[in-house]
Amino acid sequence: MIGLGMREGGGGGGVLPVAGTFGNQPVTASVAPTPTGPSPQELARLEHARRAKALDAALRKYAASAPEFSVAVLDRKTGQRYAFRGGEAYETASVVKVQVLACLLLTAQDGDRKLTASELSLAKRMIRASDNDATTSLFSRLGRASAIGACNRRLGLTSTKVSGSWGLTRTTVDDQVKLLAKLVDKKGPLNAASRKLAFDLMSTVQPDQDWGVPAVARAGETPTVKNGWLPRSTEGNRWIINSVGRLTDTDTDVSIAVLSHGHRSMSGGITVVEKVAKLTRQHLRY
Repeated sequence: MIGLGMREGGGGGGVLPVAGTFGNQPVTASVAPTPTGPSPQELARLEHARRAKALDAALRKYAASAPEFSVAVLDRKTGQRYAFRGGEAYETASVVKVQVLACLLLTAQDGDRKLTASELSLAKRMIRASDNDATTSLFSRLGRASAIGACNRRLGLTSTKVSGSWGLTRTTVDDQVKLLAKLVDKKGPLNAASRKLAFDLMSTVQPDQDWGVPAVARAGETPTVKNGWLPRSTEGNRWIINSVGRLTDTDTDVSIAVLSHGHRSMSGGITVVEKVAKLTRQHLRY
């Protein structure tokens, strides 16, 4: 409440005399100094922390009744990051194909060349159709696990361990949003042509694979996505369900990664992944 004779924000520090007149007599008036207060950046940080705390609570509540999942969000417009179980490692299934694509693009750049017609055809099948044979071919041509691992280090993926059976590569949501950011970073290792091709492929996946991250896209936004799904024999044939991608328009540039496992069915896993992604949008308000 603002008291009589006080100015809003006026609090400690006393008052400053200001010269003036009343009739013909000089007088002095007292006004409170201008408050400094938090900067816009600090206010944004505090608001993000408040929203993140509410999201933590919502995800913990949902996790109590759902198979295990992790999620990370990177807002490139604000630089704000969020992660729930961000450092927990999961098997990638087909989301590893984004790593293979990035390594293919880096390898071509290193040779100062464009992709060959064969490489481009394989890359299109790998990302748009999630074709496993195309992935195996590129994985082998590039040099298998050691080569993909070397590319990952160039991309800053510090918590990803590539497997010789590429779908069993282990990664974290923190690493996945790093990778998504590198696919669009003008100061990163991928050049403009490589960044454009990655975007073109991940924004044109087959309709039957247009789930996960795209489920939270709003009108006018362009989603990119690569999903992974695998019934895991070591988990009683329960499903690994993963989704990584971005949402972009003039006001939005957000990367999202959701990794999960232990689902009774593929459709049930997709429901969980999309619910988690929607909770991040609801609470972080990106």
